[in-house]
Amino acid sequence: CDALKPQALDRLRERKHRSDKPFALMAADLSAIWKYCQLTESEAQLLESPAAPVVLLSKRADCSLPDALAPGQKTLGFMLPYTPLHMLLFEALRPELDVLVMTSANLSEEPIVFGDSVEDLSRLWTLADSVLTHNRPIMTRIDDSVVQVEDDGRPLMIRRARGYAPNPLILNHELNEILAVGPELKNTFCLTRGHYAFLSHHIGDMENAETFAAFEQGVQHYESLFRVTPRAIARDLHPAYLSTAYAKKMAEEEGLPLISVQHHYAHIAAVLAEHGRFTDQPAIGLAFDGTGYGTDGTIWGGEALLCSADGFSRTYHLEPFALIGGDTAIRNPVRQAFALLYASGPNWDQALPPTLTLSKPDQRLLRTMLDQRLNCADTSSIGRLFDAVSALLGIRQQVTYEGQAAIELENLADPACEQAYHFTLQDGQIGWKPVLEEILSDLRHGRETPQISAKFHNALIHVCLEICDRIQQKHHDRRFAVALSGGVWQNQRLLNGVRKTLRQNGWEVLLPRQLPFNDGCIAFGQAVIADAVIRNSETLPN
Repeated sequence: CDALKPQALDRLRERKHRSDKPFALMAADLSAIWKYCQLTESEAQLLESPAAPVVLLSKRADCSLPDALAPGQKTLGFMLPYTPLHMLLFEALRPELDVLVMTSANLSEEPIVFGDSVEDLSRLWTLADSVLTHNRPIMTRIDDSVVQVEDDGRPLMIRRARGYAPNPLILNHELNEILAVGPELKNTFCLTRGHYAFLSHHIGDMENAETFAAFEQGVQHYESLFRVTPRAIARDLHPAYLSTAYAKKMAEEEGLPLISVQHHYAHIAAVLAEHGRFTDQPAIGLAFDGTGYGTDGTIWGGEALLCSADGFSRTYHLEPFALIGGDTAIRNPVRQAFALLYASGPNWDQALPPTLTLSKPDQRLLRTMLDQRLNCADTSSIGRLFDAVSALLGIRQQVTYEGQAAIELENLADPACEQAYHFTLQDGQIGWKPVLEEILSDLRHGRETPQISAKFHNALIHVCLEICDRIQQKHHDRRFAVALSGGVWQNQRLLNGVRKTLRQNGWEVLLPRQLPFNDGCIAFGQAVIADAVIRNSETLPN
């Protein structure tokens, strides 16, 4: 649709059931993008590269595009025409129109429609005013890749799909033939053979039958395309994931060994393996994300791990707090904020944004659930802590897409503020209660939200350095590399601050380059860990 027409954007959001999540844009050429966004030479080169990804760009101060394209965001995702059809479309539209919303042909959270069956077309008619087809069938669905360029001009992968997949990752040693089925959210799967790891394109969140069917079709397609016959299957520890159930079923039917891999270990192993560093020499892994099933049955997500091909140890983790109602709390950061306040003690201000949002009956219900531990799962997730702080500051009490509360909190942070709150490190835990007390004090004294957000980010930056220093001291001043992985690291303020601080203090920092920070890298990590398990056991495990 026309990117300049708010009415068209509203209609498209209504039809796709996509209330706030940003839309991708396609511009006729670089000059059209210049009108709306700042553009560096590295970003221009990436836009014009053969991969032609969506590139996240900083909006110009005078950007005239509607805020409804990306509510609460400081960036817009632009791409250039990458097929003849796109070029013909802009030839017909220019000069009147040189920017279009380009979104996938699907309802939100469902797989892309790519066939011409009656069922496929009936789905499209609920979305579009017209449908263009062709006598050459599309062989497989694939999303656009999304990339962000750092200040030093190097790209960071946000979503690895069209233009990058299925290009293999090349390792410095041969791997067994393994199928790794990936996680539940932002799913990809991975097949390995020889020196190659074939990581699939972005499948999506496996929360419905349609996406699961797309996953199964993708696995069959890749096994045929790359002639891989798996000798083992790797899966996540979480017992309820659709990918885990698929792995168990296939292992039973094919008589293959099934290797379970902890989520955050897979995150760090993926980064280390990409850099050729997944060996018997350990490295520190800071795995910060929203959700990952831990070895103790709780929800992890704020983990400092010591990782090698021989396994991992959990050296530090965020002090746990309760998710009231499980997944319901993830969609409602107000519940996460309430859980923090409850854990901090009885004396807190009833005029805070979360308590003003919740009705008195709702507050009584949440207290009862916490008192009796009814449907409350403990989490050590940094991602959930970001959500809770966002709700505490009145930024976002409910979310309509993953990461929304944290993104809006980051976007409000004062770039000039250097003050910081203070986490504690004791008994292997990263204590957040002093940070909460300082935030509540600042709120009582009328401190502005941008300063509070900045002080929270800065506290995390400082505690990451302290964690690494303490691990080094515990191991007799041995210097490790530090690998960063997990969706929280898509936060540019946090990433840049931690990387700069660590490097200034002599630490080597490893980031994913061919892989995304988020769960799109998990399958690759599962595959290299499973290969290490097989090699360490010298035979395939039972």
